[in-house]
Amino acid sequence: MGSDVINMEFKNTRTINNLDLKQIAESGQCFRWEEVDESTFLIPGESYECRDREPLLIRQKGNSFDVSCSDEEWDSYWRVYLDLNTDYEAIGRLIMNSGDDHVKECYELGSGIRIVKQDLWEMIITFLISQNNNIGRITGSVKKLCNICGHFPYPGDIDIACLENRELGLGYRVKFLQDMYLYGQEHPELLALLPKLSYAEAMEELVKRNGIGPKVANCVCLFGLHHVEAFPVDTHVRQLLDKYYPSGFDYGYYGSKAGIIQQYLFYYELKHKGN
Repeated sequence: MGSDVINMEFKNTRTINNLDLKQIAESGQCFRWEEVDESTFLIPGESYECRDREPLLIRQKGNSFDVSCSDEEWDSYWRVYLDLNTDYEAIGRLIMNSGDDHVKECYELGSGIRIVKQDLWEMIITFLISQNNNIGRITGSVKKLCNICGHFPYPGDIDIACLENRELGLGYRVKFLQDMYLYGQEHPELLALLPKLSYAEAMEELVKRNGIGPKVANCVCLFGLHHVEAFPVDTHVRQLLDKYYPSGFDYGYYGSKAGIIQQYLFYYELKHKGN
């Protein structure tokens, strides 16, 4: 996407609290944001439903954001994408009123994180790739995958045999991805069905697919379907829960916002890795 920046200009400025672009970019939920400089990112705009949406160039100065889109584009798509309809200040108060000193510390470090509502198909494929992987390798594999057809490949866009190319770095996940691409091509109704389901129903439907277990399904629910009660648990999250909450984590207190809390916890661990 780098060449796209050359011909883009900022059209509007928005004031937004509790939003930090760099924190989101580093939080392990999105793998296609391109960092232009320390405060500016280029975010892909295409989705399964809209292949020709322009990317968003967005620059942050404190709580002021310069954006390259029109008012109409902002209100119809990017506002939802950046989760601006969720009251993150209220979530902050919920955390500060809790008796959980560790979550408070995590929130103070990563209070600019929001749950970005990304393309559903992209989340299914991306989090299949994420299994037993790290952010750097996932990002690299996703970028190489996009280079095949110039955008994120949707069902029918690629010959699934190309997924076997070792340069993509997909390893044992190739079979899962091939099966998913075939299923998506044969059952396009899946992407229309999933957003209509409850969290529990979506989980039940997702784990039917080869290679999708509870962790991947929860990631898809959280980042692709915006079920913010979803709380993905992989090896790293299990370790932090065992470390800080040996008697158990109080999911009930955070209720329908537990997935947002998970991101604060996970981001804290990422920033303190090796400490």
